Amino acid sequence: MHVTFLGTSGAIPTTERNTSAVLFRREGERFLFDVGEGTQRQMMRYGTGFDVSHVFLTHLHGDHVLGLPGLLQTWDFNDREEALAIHTPSGTKPEVEDLVSVAGTRPSYPVRVDEVAAGATALRGEEFEIRAFETDHRTRSVGYALVENDRKGRFDRERAEELGVPVGPKFSKLHAGESVELDDGTVVDPEQVVGDPRPGRRVVYTGDTRPSTPVERAAEGADLLIHDATFADEDAERAPHTGHSTARGAAKLAASAGVERLALTHVSSRYGGYAGHLGEQAREEFSEAFVAEDGQGVDVPFPDAE
Repeated sequence: MHVTFLGTSGAIPTTERNTSAVLFRREGERFLFDVGEGTQRQMMRYGTGFDVSHVFLTHLHGDHVLGLPGLLQTWDFNDREEALAIHTPSGTKPEVEDLVSVAGTRPSYPVRVDEVAAGATALRGEEFEIRAFETDHRTRSVGYALVENDRKGRFDRERAEELGVPVGPKFSKLHAGESVELDDGTVVDPEQVVGDPRPGRRVVYTGDTRPSTPVERAAEGADLLIHDATFADEDAERAPHTGHSTARGAAKLAASAGVERLALTHVSSRYGGYAGHLGEQAREEFSEAFVAEDGQGVDVPFPDAE
């Protein structure tokens, strides 16, 4: 799994940071979370590809959605035929429909707008799902967690051969959870040669939010948490009033949730081209925190990767 940060600024873009957008690539599928103004150019600039099948909006503030009409139009100009699903918080479908047809016409390809409530599954795949969770902003908002299913346990080939299982199809059957019978009538069960299930990956994107218990629960054990870090300590009093977090607040939540890595994003334009002190403040609470930069890519390996 790979994550590309397309926009890491707060409400106002800067020369170094575009407004909010992040793209997840998993097993060939691409999912776009938020579409700030200029997102399509960021996708070109950083080579993410345009074959996105699902767009997930955390809320409808302009810095998270104003890039959607242009991106939809570009897909239309490029003769897109594949259907697109846009997921948006409950109660916001009419406004998103307006964005889809803001130029007076709808795209020629199918576009479906689905509302999603906190606690619901927005998308279910064969080996993963994307779940919405409650966030604490100034408007209807949700965050999203991409959660993979547990994987099969490791197959112990050496043990299987010791038990007399011949190399070949019986190995596959055992790894798939089926018992096999050997030529002498001995039955070998999967539990004898297959280890415990191994966890999949979890990547969590909060969008704009104050630190909160629902966010912490959604982030529990995440391999990567992408969290609002709009403000530094010196502006901490603004964070709760504007529905945002400080870098330190995000880091405290990450430590409490037991995540592996924390990416700080939605950085206020007041910090200009230097946001290093946000990372420094965050790492006083959680050592694996970093300030995400536009164009930065992050690989998310399996928890047991060697």
